[in-house]
Amino acid sequence: MTDKTVDTSTPTLPAALSGPVPTRAERLGEGKRLRKVAPRQSHAGWEPGTDRFDPVEVLVESNRLRIPDLVPLRHRRMLESPFAFLRGSALVMAHDLATTPTAGLAVQLCGDAHLVNFGVFASPERTLVFDLNDFDETWPGPFEWDVKRLAASAFVACQENGFDDAEARVVTMAAVGSYRTWMQRYSEMTHLEVWYAMLDAGTVLDLFSPSDRRVTQRRIDKALTRNHEAAVTKFTKLIDGRRSIVPDPPLVTRVDEDRDLAEELPDMIEGYRETLAPDRRALFDRYRLVDMARKVVGVGSVGTRCYILLFQGPNGGPLFLQAKEASMSSGELAGLPGEPLHCGERVVVGQRLLQSASDVLLGWTTNEPSGRHYYIRQLWDAKGSADVAGMTPAAMRTYASSCGWALARAHARTADSVMIAGYLGGSPRFDEAITDFAEAYSRQTARDYAALLRAAEQGQIPIAPAG
Repeated sequence: MTDKTVDTSTPTLPAALSGPVPTRAERLGEGKRLRKVAPRQSHAGWEPGTDRFDPVEVLVESNRLRIPDLVPLRHRRMLESPFAFLRGSALVMAHDLATTPTAGLAVQLCGDAHLVNFGVFASPERTLVFDLNDFDETWPGPFEWDVKRLAASAFVACQENGFDDAEARVVTMAAVGSYRTWMQRYSEMTHLEVWYAMLDAGTVLDLFSPSDRRVTQRRIDKALTRNHEAAVTKFTKLIDGRRSIVPDPPLVTRVDEDRDLAEELPDMIEGYRETLAPDRRALFDRYRLVDMARKVVGVGSVGTRCYILLFQGPNGGPLFLQAKEASMSSGELAGLPGEPLHCGERVVVGQRLLQSASDVLLGWTTNEPSGRHYYIRQLWDAKGSADVAGMTPAAMRTYASSCGWALARAHARTADSVMIAGYLGGSPRFDEAITDFAEAYSRQTARDYAALLRAAEQGQIPIAPAG
């Protein structure tokens, strides 16, 4: 019999996995010390520098790689209101935020955390959850950037609803205060508990007053009807026994004559398939592509290439996927450092990091001849967003507070929640400073919106006809 020597030494781990873990008290203290780097009051107010860029020029430059025929529609949608302008100008605000103080505590940013980029959707377990739902701009960066964009959007949305500045401040304070309070709570959990945490849509619904709850319940009920069968009803019709997507230009257009895309589609789909986990790949392999079309989406996304793909399952069930072009994030363009990734992969990784439950068919791919990057997800899966334009002050306050809660949970998953909580503290000082910033930035948004309106009236930018 041959003797065998058993290695009983401890396996060597990377330093990040084997080094000492600072105590909670030490990390809280380090967060508090960062107030000397960036006092919480330093976040208050906003004054553009004398060298601030022209926001219209930034938007025009961002149109350079978009579909030219859709650029006028993008401008039309952004000119609907200052809030619409804010939604469509993440890059403008990112450049502005790059000039503001930060404590140096990095998270995985949503990058576009305005009020309408939160909503409900079905988890893989078919539970309806409330969470962030747009990650086109995701990128590592200072946690304050997301908080300031959420706060600014709350203030501008309140103004659009006719609230006075005092009411707008109450709503904005609620959003930021909720973020701070929930970051404190998440800092007291284990990181695994934070990772499993999610906001049940029913829990959020219960926060509303009875009258506002009925309105919100109708929005949730509508979201539940947005599934693959409903998408088939809305976007297709039966022609000669075959399901075809019905054109509705310029919002939905056929791509039958795009030979390059048709030739590259099999490779694009195979590339997407390879990014799926084996179990999701097995699910996807049961479906066959039936039809596809180009579809206009959003405000800031108008002009980027976005396609809807109709698949048919072996048992007759449809599957609608959305392939959306991804490019460099606004944070990266504004100078935030980070590891370069395939842009579609960047979106997918960011979504999986930030969301409590991500789409089971989320993946990415490349159109090789053009070099364009895409991410792919289900088109409709009980997804719905709030109609903030119709909210009362009380409902807006509850909704904004829920968004702050969701944002805190997302950030706590990707960063040191204890250090952030230590920096924020237990007083409303941070809340007040960010609300001051939001009020001042709402005036900047009004000025930038007016500049875009002047450019349109003077014929400097193309505008699609109304309607």
